[in-house]
Amino acid sequence: MSMRIAIVDDNSFLITSIKEKLSFFEEIQIKFSALNGVELLEKLEKNNHLEAILMDIEMPIMNGIEATLAVKQKYPQIKIIMLTVFDNDENIFNAIKAGADGYLLKDVNPHVLFNGIVETLNGGAAMNPSIALKTLKLLRNPISFDDATKEEINLTVREIDVLEQLAQGLSYTVIAENLFLSPSTVRKHIENIYSKLQVHSKLEAVQKAKRNNLI
Repeated sequence: MSMRIAIVDDNSFLITSIKEKLSFFEEIQIKFSALNGVELLEKLEKNNHLEAILMDIEMPIMNGIEATLAVKQKYPQIKIIMLTVFDNDENIFNAIKAGADGYLLKDVNPHVLFNGIVETLNGGAAMNPSIALKTLKLLRNPISFDDATKEEINLTVREIDVLEQLAQGLSYTVIAENLFLSPSTVRKHIENIYSKLQVHSKLEAVQKAKRNNLI
């Protein structure tokens, strides 16, 4: 059985390392790689005959969780395995909610990676043991997870205005026009919002703000 795969990671060295790990298995065909979610979606427009995508989480422009959400809406048949350096609780939780089919750490050995892909394509879920354990804990204690995210977040009125506009999917320039601010001021507000909310993307900022009833 031939398995067609794409690799998405903003680190080209890691893409090469994953390709090397998978080069031992002739059943695997790597169709393409992409450096972020936007590039992945562009490439899928031209070639979506894939069985699986190996997806990094922390990426610029569009991160792995946003990309998973987008791919699953458009190509639900493609399996997505998150490959990450960190097994952090919020990432696991958000990746699974976004529709990820498996979750492995990047330093996984070639056989575990290959078996994880096969298992996922056969309807299972590839999961590194430490992640499986955390996922079980999250499922057992969803309340404590939510409570942990309801930390004290003090956004200014202006930052909340910017966040509400972000939640509507508006661009920096449109937000700047709507709020009579310069685009660079909007960018500064967004930087402050990200840092106060401890997030790295628009989607995470909006989700966290909603969870904490800020917007």
